[in-house]
Amino acid sequence: MDRDYQNAHDRNFDGGYRRQTGKRAVTDYGSSMVQWMRNRQPRYKGTSKIEMERPSPSYIADMLPPIAKPHKPADAIPAKHLHSSLNKARHAVNVVKWTPEGRRLLTGSYSGEFTLWNGTAFNFETIMQAHDVAIRTAVYSHNEDWLISACNDGVIKYWQPNFNNVKAIQGHDDHPIRGMAFSPNDTKFVTASDDATLKIFDFAGGVEESTLTGHNWDAKSVDWHPSKGLLVSGSKDHQVKLWDPRTGRCLTTLHGHKNTLTRTLFEPLRGQLLATCGRDSVARIFDLRMMRDICLIRGHEKEVSTLTWHPFHTCLLSTGGNDGSIFHYLLNEPNTPPNTSTFIPPYDSADPANAPAQTVYPAHRVQHAHDAPVWSLDWHPLGHILASGSNDRVTRFWTRARPGETDCFNDRWHIGEAAAEREGTWQKRAGGFSNREEEEQEMEDEANGLIDQTMPSKQSILPGLPGLTQPISLNDGTSVGGAQKPLPPSGDFSFPPPIPPPGGIPGFDPERFAELLASGQLPPPPPLGAHGQGPPPPPPNFDFSKFPPGMIPPGFPPLGVIPPPMPPSALATGLPGLGPGDSGGGGGAGSVRRRGPLPSQQESLREEQKRGKYRPVR
Repeated sequence: MDRDYQNAHDRNFDGGYRRQTGKRAVTDYGSSMVQWMRNRQPRYKGTSKIEMERPSPSYIADMLPPIAKPHKPADAIPAKHLHSSLNKARHAVNVVKWTPEGRRLLTGSYSGEFTLWNGTAFNFETIMQAHDVAIRTAVYSHNEDWLISACNDGVIKYWQPNFNNVKAIQGHDDHPIRGMAFSPNDTKFVTASDDATLKIFDFAGGVEESTLTGHNWDAKSVDWHPSKGLLVSGSKDHQVKLWDPRTGRCLTTLHGHKNTLTRTLFEPLRGQLLATCGRDSVARIFDLRMMRDICLIRGHEKEVSTLTWHPFHTCLLSTGGNDGSIFHYLLNEPNTPPNTSTFIPPYDSADPANAPAQTVYPAHRVQHAHDAPVWSLDWHPLGHILASGSNDRVTRFWTRARPGETDCFNDRWHIGEAAAEREGTWQKRAGGFSNREEEEQEMEDEANGLIDQTMPSKQSILPGLPGLTQPISLNDGTSVGGAQKPLPPSGDFSFPPPIPPPGGIPGFDPERFAELLASGQLPPPPPLGAHGQGPPPPPPNFDFSKFPPGMIPPGFPPLGVIPPPMPPSALATGLPGLGPGDSGGGGGAGSVRRRGPLPSQQESLREEQKRGKYRPVR
């Protein structure tokens, strides 16, 4: 329900210019999931009780998630543009990765930054400096407890779900790591680098176990089979190789591409198919049971830079091109253009081993999805939103069109700005204003985000006392910042030398000193607590009787009483930068500053709804 917050806001209006803030729409999948869970039934009982969707807006309430339609992959094609998210400091987006629970989208940029975007409203949440150089790849473990990322320097970092960096190892010496993948049981992971090698690491120890050599040029991609001990890699030498991770032996080499491989990916559900793409403008689908290509994916006019499988539909494949286009293919529907020869699938031929591969053309084209090469694609865990990251420094979100929507097929993303302006679905002046509105909206999101997007210095600084800039290196190759020298206990704390007693100063007249102090010609001593500090303690065995009456400064103890030493807790809590729970030392390598967990998305959404935002449901 939308409420009118404008009248309440006008009470504080000062008469100047104020831009009217629009309300950001929210993509909420809760209602469709609940409806499917309430009405689903076993497949042997027939179809669902819900009425079939028809192209009418009245059927929007009956939309079902992709998992509810296993035999209708066409309904999951993301043809509609949802939102474009951009950082204040713009850099090329090399990696997009949904968090395992689907509440946030993680992006890795050329500047080495991790950015988190809200998975419902697509607004900015937080940013952090993850690497010192460009991030090239990142992957979550299957148990959803760990994230590993790699950069251009060959450094691999371990991250917890709250993005606390717990380990960093040197994977490949001064060579970019292009791909990484976890084993099915998450005990090992494999990396592919520009040094033409693959390396298998033990995840718990962060130790290299074996090196796989066989490529003649840079290794650009790697993937681990979802259920078997099988690796696949693609290289700049135009070859796709399958490996045995136990022995490090190359099992076979698949030929077919005529240029550099850019992506190799196993089908995640059944693991029977392998998708590859390269700079020869072609993607291929290999059947591991026959060890041959069964589908030839055509349609791109330039290099195919990335691809991804749908999480539930094994026949839905999405690709991104170097020209900024995103194409979606249905492997069971060739969509052959007119006046083009067709081929039957090898499965239906009399000789499947020698039959030519079937050519498949796009089922849907988003020709102008980005203005630069698309580097990364990733599906939401529920399969209803596709995220794309590009060299144009923008992260975009795509979803399926709602029943009855047709304008989204004639927008600027499908037919271009000039054609959309002629069709009346986009205006250049209004589009420019819309872009400016989006930038202002993103700046408002940044101001209301968890932290400001002003990044700290890239120099590694240890938490705790200032001035310590060198990280602590451990024997196992990891480095942690935070090991500090413990503070001295209260008994060993040495104060500065005390002021000599007045009686010990030659020529000192106590009576004259008292007269000057009483007349106001001398300033009185500072009281206790001035500037946050008290007077220095008196020296041992100091005789206060030598002071004239009334000359004991305020804050000193009575005559003959020595003040107690400062307790250790006061030392820890009184130092700037150290809270009650943080100590400057005593922990060695264990005193690592821990990043607090991210706030609950539900609480953040409720707070924004109280301010009148995120009301209309998309």
